[in-house]
Amino acid sequence: MKNPHFNPAKKHHRPDGFQNNYQSFRGKRWHELLRWRWEAWRAGHPKPLQQPIPVIKADLTFIHANAKAGLAMQPAATWIGHITVLLQVGGLNILTDPVFSERCFPVQWAGPKRHTPPGLQLGELPHIDVVLLSHNHYDHLDEGSMLALKQQAGGAPLVICPLGHKHWFARRGMHRVVELDWWDTHVLESTERNARIPVTLVPAQHWSARTATDALRSLWGGFVVRSPDCHVYFAGDTGYSKDFVDIRQHFARDHTPENGGGFDLALLPIGAYEPRWFMKDQHVNPDESVQIFHDIGCKRAMAVHWGTFQLTDEALDEPLRALARALHAHALPSERFKAAAIGETWRIPQRPGAQTPA
Repeated sequence: MKNPHFNPAKKHHRPDGFQNNYQSFRGKRWHELLRWRWEAWRAGHPKPLQQPIPVIKADLTFIHANAKAGLAMQPAATWIGHITVLLQVGGLNILTDPVFSERCFPVQWAGPKRHTPPGLQLGELPHIDVVLLSHNHYDHLDEGSMLALKQQAGGAPLVICPLGHKHWFARRGMHRVVELDWWDTHVLESTERNARIPVTLVPAQHWSARTATDALRSLWGGFVVRSPDCHVYFAGDTGYSKDFVDIRQHFARDHTPENGGGFDLALLPIGAYEPRWFMKDQHVNPDESVQIFHDIGCKRAMAVHWGTFQLTDEALDEPLRALARALHAHALPSERFKAAAIGETWRIPQRPGAQTPA
């Protein structure tokens, strides 16, 4: 099938799809899948939890007041679970990869089951203005959640996604969709703050597939949101690569000390990484995630993509312990890269130089 977006001048484009910048993705062979499952069975992986995944009651009073605060909105991030975060920046309510379903699978009677409840239920969300979709895997593009957001009071959100996803949304009656290639930018207009908020799709080392026959046909990536009050980096799913140094260099002019410094918040994955011989090309482990923290030059990071679905061999709570070891090894203070409790809201200091209400 020909790639309708193919541009031979772009190295990540292929006539029939897309590829990574620094390491081409190769789908695993059947014998590799068998080896993974055999080794996991013999070793008794995944191991049971040693401690419960932290879950707290969401501060709905703050979240809803903040959603309607206009010029007085406090930059904030609420971890809903897995990869889903409610970002409140620039007067807008933004959701990353909304996954509220009980299972991340084509059907809801099979596949990985949610071990921890969403920090907010769909009915508890404020009106969502924008969805940032990183790619089409089932634990990121969840049909039930998207259809629910389509029906929210006040109309469906704008979906910003990588190339190759519009047809999926169009078949479900969702037409407020903007597709981006790597380094493309869509500017959001925040009427509450009279602000222009650029949203840029940035590279990640991963892959895409929704069925057995569409691997690499749609693009994947992360996002950079540059609201005047808060610059956010959302990594999506990724293996480790030089892409993160490239991202820092690309936005270096916006992140000089006189312009407020680096990213105010990064949403970095720390889970779904074992066994390394199988997962390394597509999912970072906590040590590599800490390296991304250094590569992109951010002030603080929230750990995501862990504690919700048992997708790989490590115990559901092991990423938390591995993150602590990685922070110690990299001499990075733990308060700069933390795991929130599901349902927890972080209030992010407003970016230096941002306009504050009189």
